[in-house]
Order: sequence, then C-alpha cells, then structure tokens
Amino acid sequence: MQIFLTGILVLIRILSNSLSNVFQKKLAEYGENPVCINFINYLLLALFCVPLIFLTHNQTIQNGFWLNALIGGVCGALCNYYMVEALKYGELSVLGPINSYKSVIGLIFAIFLLGEIPDFHGLLGVLLIIFGSYFIFDTLNPIKIAERKDIQYRFLALFFSAMEAVFIKKVILLSSIRISFIASCFLGAIFSYIIFKLTTKTKLTIPKPKSALLYLLTALCFGLMTYTTAVVFKRINVGYALSLFQLSVILNLLFGWKIFKEKHILRKLTGSVIIICGAVLVIIFSH
Repeated sequence: MQIFLTGILVLIRILSNSLSNVFQKKLAEYGENPVCINFINYLLLALFCVPLIFLTHNQTIQNGFWLNALIGGVCGALCNYYMVEALKYGELSVLGPINSYKSVIGLIFAIFLLGEIPDFHGLLGVLLIIFGSYFIFDTLNPIKIAERKDIQYRFLALFFSAMEAVFIKKVILLSSIRISFIASCFLGAIFSYIIFKLTTKTKLTIPKPKSALLYLLTALCFGLMTYTTAVVFKRINVGYALSLFQLSVILNLLFGWKIFKEKHILRKLTGSVIIICGAVLVIIFSH
C-alpha cells in the first residue's frame, strides 16, 4: 500500500511540474510579464496557506530554521522567475530535458566541495547527458548554446532549483513538511515581489480575464509540485526520487508537440531518452 501511494505521489509531482510549465508558457504567450507571473503565482499560494497556519500552532521549529527558510525562499523565487523567462523565449521540448543537467551540477559540486570523485558509472552518465544534448540542441558547440537567452535563463533556473532543494530539505528536517510548505509560499511571495520591484517599472495590475484561470491553474500545479516533492523525499531515497522525476522530460516533449506545435519531436525524444539514462546513472550510482 505504501509503495502504491508513493507511486501516485510521484505521478502527481511529474504531471503537476509539466502542467505548471505549460500554463506559465501560455501566460507568457498572452503577454503577461514573467515577473508578474512569478509573483502572482506565489501570492495565490500564500493566500491558500493562511488557513493552514492555524493548523501548525502546536508544532515546533528548531534553531537554524529561519536562516535556511530565507535562503530557500530567495532561491525558489529566483528559480521560478528564470524558468518563466526561459519559457517565454524557448520551447518546452528543449527546456524540459535540460533539467537532467541538475545531476551533472550536483556531481561537480560533490567533486569540489565534498571531494567525491565520480566512478565509471557517474562519468558514463555525464557523457550520455552531453551526447543526448546533441539531439536536443542540434549542436554541441558550447558558444552557440550559451548565446541563447532561453538556455541562459533555464540554466540559471536549474542552478537556483538545485540550491533551493538543499535548503528545503534542511527546513523539513528542522520543522515539518507542512511548515516547510507554508514558509516556502510566504517567503517566495515576498522575494518574488522584491524581484518584481527591482526588475520592472510596470505597475502590478489585475490579470486579464483570459489569464485569470491560467494563473489559478499555475498556482495549483506549482503548489502540488512543491508539496508532493517534499512528501516523496520523506518516503524514499532522494536519489531514486530524482531519477523518477526525470520522466517529466517526456511529458514536456509531448506537451510541447501537442499544445505548442513544436517541431523535430522524434529527434528530441531520442536525445531525451539518452539524457534520462545518463541522469539516472549519475543519480543512482552517486547515492
């Protein structure tokens, strides 16, 4: 029963992550400002969390909670902001597979910060990710790839996502999943508003009627993704969970093809399968 429930939670996390990207990209296509999308997303989640506060009055938090929660809040707001910017400029079927590079970033950090030298499986995984990228980008020229705005923003989102995951894990250990979720939503709203004020002179306005439903759906999916990620991390090994989450790459490809009419899907699918295999090798054999 526990395995079945965990499997359902993983599926919800994968689906909500991909749908959140779809709705955010739709909002960007409707002309909504990425910083507004980011802030309103967190604001709606913060409003949803207000009644949850009354259910946490008897729960305790440990020393270090607020520092980790604050840093995690900054990273979360920056991650989502850069993700929306990437979706504005790029294709979902290209940006989705890049998430697998998170395992490569983790491997690099482990080498320099922890002195962990990757074994044969880890190196093979990295090579597979790089090779699979050829089918996604149609080039392995790092200069050409780095010049693209969508790729620049997606890697920034990836970096802050990896940072956020570390601090979310610490916050959960110092409190609970519910408190971590509430703190993430409120702090995300505060810092995304600061990003909004620092990056644009545009006044915050009420969303257009055709965008209002998309904002609600984005917040719902983003909230489900955030919460189910924390619950899955509690239930199973983080490495195995991250491996399962890579399946969202395939879902992003399908959504990009069906909803946004993106091209060269078979080529991108080939590259994505290779990248997923590489990410799984890196994640599983490094844990």
